Amino acid sequence: MKRNGPLITLLAGLALAAVLITVNLTVNAPGGADPDPAGFGAAAPTATAAAPATEAPATSPPADPPPSEPAAKVNALWAGPVDGGGATIAIAVTDGVAVAYLCDGKKAEVWLQGTAAAGKLELTGAKGATLTGTFGGGKAAGTLAAAGRTWKFTAPAVKKPSGLYRATATVRGAKVVGGWIVLPNGSQVGVVSVDGQPGPAPAIDPATGAVTVDGAALTATPVTGALTGN
Repeated sequence: MKRNGPLITLLAGLALAAVLITVNLTVNAPGGADPDPAGFGAAAPTATAAAPATEAPATSPPADPPPSEPAAKVNALWAGPVDGGGATIAIAVTDGVAVAYLCDGKKAEVWLQGTAAAGKLELTGAKGATLTGTFGGGKAAGTLAAAGRTWKFTAPAVKKPSGLYRATATVRGAKVVGGWIVLPNGSQVGVVSVDGQPGPAPAIDPATGAVTVDGAALTATPVTGALTGN
């Protein structure tokens, strides 16, 4: 019986070794239990490299708009009888500066000046006289108010020698101011004032502007700008 002791001990040791090998294979087999279920000691996940920032394409500043062309200044000449007759009006415009003259060929007359732009007429004269109107399509139309009276007009465009003429001078110490409207049919309407006293104007020569007033030779010139010699 004593000889079987070492053999039994050897067999028991072999059995224990077999059990330990079996347990180790089970733990490390694929699909087995996670040896680190809490994640402690696990390798850190590899960070994905961020894509380099893409710069926005450089844009050129918007080009400045080309400077707008200034509106062309008005140059025009209109003349004709007022509505209903009884007076004649002429309006001369040079580079947007407008001068108007209304007279009855006897003693009533009105001088005004102002502007003609964007199809509108705006003129003023002595003692509160006003002219407002429009122009275009070969004519000017509007209303002139002065000395408690109102005239409406539609005057066609005319060409020289038709138009508006004016003369200023001093004759034997007296101040002379004359205005003439020459119409396309050759007729003339005008008033000459001598020291403020108005009267019918003698005819001028449209080709030269020559005229004789109170025995003195004067020259009437086309109105082409702001009034002078009032």
